[in-house]
Amino acid sequence: MNNFPDEGFTDDDAFHAPTSNELLSRMTSEQECEELAYKLLASLPRSRLATIQRRLAPLLQFDVVGSLPAEVSLQIFSHLPAQTLLTCALVSRRWRALANDQAVWKKLCHVQGWAWKQPSRTHTFDTPRSRGETWDDDEGMGDSDEDEDEDADNIETAKAEWTLMQAELDSGFGSMSLTSPSPRASVLQDPSSRSKSRTRHNSAPPVLSDSTFLRPDYKRLHQTHTRLQNRVRAGAPHLSAIQTRGGPSNAHTTTIYCLQLYTYPATGVQVLFTGSRDRTVREWNLTTGLVERVISGVHASSVLSICVHDGFVASAGSDRRVAVWDLAKNELVKIIADHEDSVLCVRLDGRRLVSCSKDRTVRTYSFPDLTPQFVLGAHRAAVNAVSLSDTLIVSGSGDRSVRLWDATTGKLLRTFENHHTRGIASIDFMAPYVVSGSSDKHLRLFDITTFQGWSTSPEYDVGSPPAAPLAPGSVVCSACGSTGGTLGRGGPHGQRAATRRCAVHSDLVRSVALGPDFVLSGSYDLTIKVWDRKTGALVADLTGGHSGRIFCIGFDCTKIVSCGEDQRICVWDFSHGIDTSFIQL
Repeated sequence: MNNFPDEGFTDDDAFHAPTSNELLSRMTSEQECEELAYKLLASLPRSRLATIQRRLAPLLQFDVVGSLPAEVSLQIFSHLPAQTLLTCALVSRRWRALANDQAVWKKLCHVQGWAWKQPSRTHTFDTPRSRGETWDDDEGMGDSDEDEDEDADNIETAKAEWTLMQAELDSGFGSMSLTSPSPRASVLQDPSSRSKSRTRHNSAPPVLSDSTFLRPDYKRLHQTHTRLQNRVRAGAPHLSAIQTRGGPSNAHTTTIYCLQLYTYPATGVQVLFTGSRDRTVREWNLTTGLVERVISGVHASSVLSICVHDGFVASAGSDRRVAVWDLAKNELVKIIADHEDSVLCVRLDGRRLVSCSKDRTVRTYSFPDLTPQFVLGAHRAAVNAVSLSDTLIVSGSGDRSVRLWDATTGKLLRTFENHHTRGIASIDFMAPYVVSGSSDKHLRLFDITTFQGWSTSPEYDVGSPPAAPLAPGSVVCSACGSTGGTLGRGGPHGQRAATRRCAVHSDLVRSVALGPDFVLSGSYDLTIKVWDRKTGALVADLTGGHSGRIFCIGFDCTKIVSCGEDQRICVWDFSHGIDTSFIQL
């Protein structure tokens, strides 16, 4: 028992040292807190200061974007380019989730015009029809006036994805030739290898049930398109042929003058249509490489041009006819026989059909009733090519001029005289850009609103649109007059780039095709060339596919197709080894 008197002391009243938070609460300003912290740190030895510095480092790193509401953070990320998004995915879990958000990648795809496609079941065709009668041949050229991956689940996966993308960003110039084997370009020599290639050159969607639905992955869509573009820039296709002389059994029997890739709107299945000197139009299954429809008995001579649109195919021939065929009903709609000479080109859209001829005229018809509208007769020589874009028509002639017409009124809006030094053989139009190919072996692209553009030739005659102004320090190739980089520390690279554009065609440019990123040209010199649409720089030079003159080329984001005098249909596939079943072609 404790006999000591109560001195008013208990354990609860024992001395209690103030905590750091209590000391800080007694401070009247942030400056006092700062002074106290500095004095405490100054009293410590240097070895302890290093430890404290490491502990303070995380406190100094503040994630501003991550601290914002998700919708605000996504708005910020939606303004970043794809490569920056891949880098952001390496920062943290929060940033990775934001950088991989589908809404962000969907916006990037929308800007490029890239849409997600659900894989569809393949369709069936009707049986072939009989062939037509004979007629004199025509090469379809009029005389000129002179000579008549998946999303990343963790940081390591994101790093691997970023590294892969860096490796894919190869924009260097490449060429592909059968005579120069390359690890990334193979040539089919035996029938067994040819059979395999027919299922590889187009990554066709698998046959799925109606209930199958794939959730859109826009990041994967964007990255796949980017890979395909980089393969084009690297000139790395896989080459195969779906027709050679004598095969398959129901293939064309002679020269193939024209072709067009077409995707059925209802099924999403892509096919190839071709027209030939054998007077037929044939539809090819790109997965099997076999003919699945033959349109015959319509033309009495060579089919020189075809155009397929919204379930209809229009064909034009040296028999002076234009024929329109309904693909769904598999029957002839109408034969138009208004031209007085060979019909060299026909184009069709949802509102009108336009044809041009050796008779020096362009004719327009309303669609689908095919009522005659206008006869455009300003050219002085055969009109070799015509193209449509919205309410405008562009025509190219052997008289070396390009003419721009109002499709709704038939009025001639502008004439570009001496657009080339010789007759114009081919033309394509994607408003406001026009690209043309000529007997002078050159291409020319220009904007019809600004007259700015580029050419593979140094020739710019009086009255034609001027070339785009050169950037300061641009290298001008003395051989072809083109630009390719800048002088200075990067001089050698710039000179090499300029030299690349010296590889212009050595013969008539028979076919041109204009896309959002590239311009393609096919020539009698047996080559196909790919050009950068903005700069005109030569991107890829594809050779070795044909042993005869190339008459027509076509392309989409996965491949190039070509046909010609040698009866071959070549497929230059850039999607080999890549799943493209979700890409809208």
